[in-house]
Amino acid sequence: MAKSKLEYIWLDGYLPTQSLRSKTRVESDFSGNLEDCPMWCFDGSSTEQAEGGASDCLLKPVAIFPDPGRKNSYLVMTEVLNADSTPHVSNGRATIDDDDDDFWFGFEQEYFLWDPQHNLPPGFPPGGFPPPQGPYYCSVGARNAYGRQVVEEHLDTCLEAGINVEGINGEVAAGQWEFQVFAKGAGRAGDETWVARYLLERIGEDYGLAINWHPKPLGPTDWNGSGMHANFSNGAMRTGGEEALFHKICEGFGGEVPRHIGVYGADNEQRLTGLHETQRIDEFSYGVSDRGASIRIPVGTIEDGWKGRLEDRRPASNADPYKVAAAIVKTTKAALG
Repeated sequence: MAKSKLEYIWLDGYLPTQSLRSKTRVESDFSGNLEDCPMWCFDGSSTEQAEGGASDCLLKPVAIFPDPGRKNSYLVMTEVLNADSTPHVSNGRATIDDDDDDFWFGFEQEYFLWDPQHNLPPGFPPGGFPPPQGPYYCSVGARNAYGRQVVEEHLDTCLEAGINVEGINGEVAAGQWEFQVFAKGAGRAGDETWVARYLLERIGEDYGLAINWHPKPLGPTDWNGSGMHANFSNGAMRTGGEEALFHKICEGFGGEVPRHIGVYGADNEQRLTGLHETQRIDEFSYGVSDRGASIRIPVGTIEDGWKGRLEDRRPASNADPYKVAAAIVKTTKAALG
């Protein structure tokens, strides 16, 4: 009788930023299909999601991927439900009111590789700093690129798992990297981004490196923070060819700043200062090819006759992609009436 390992992945209840959790379930003669993944439960009192006297929380499978890192294994992304099958308060996927596949998302996930022994990124000497940022972006060579083996293994693993990672690059600080995920629909975009994050964390274990998702892990220094820039479009944006439509959407986002910032990640004020390719967290702007704006209108959108996408540059690297995508869909649809 064939045995398969199903790695159930979920988000805990820690605040202000949730962590990934997982545990393995062994199934006999498993089909590999999502509909055959059973509901499961876990001890929510150990993850800040329940009290000890009523600790059962449920795991509802929402996406499945082959697990290249383990034999006969699958990665099962789940959402957390209460014991009565209602969405748990920590369930970011449940905030998606309109999971419209007409919306396409491209998340640019930045992060720092992190040496837990020295509490610094690789490339940083203990108690000090490497040369100032500049040579590290899209770099090559042992003087500038740190941790490439982790990053390359992560890319290969994501592609083997069927996650639609569209690219990787070194970022502007030493030990800082980025991967990009594309998906159609808010739910799928969140599923793929969270599983890609999970795989990065797991691969980092093999190298003794943690992943630091904080938007400004190096504090108030002249080093860039980390974001999760959200590129998005719907059918009207991709085919309409109207400059006014893009301005209307941007103006709509300008009227919903507190709601968006509220789900764009904890400690984001440390990153959104108006410096290091950001707009201030308490201001809103948009502009063509402007990486210092809240929303950038890519030059390619204009060159294609005002057909394409927008980039919301405000989401932090630790933001929940489910909540970010949900907010973008809601505001875009409201702006277009």
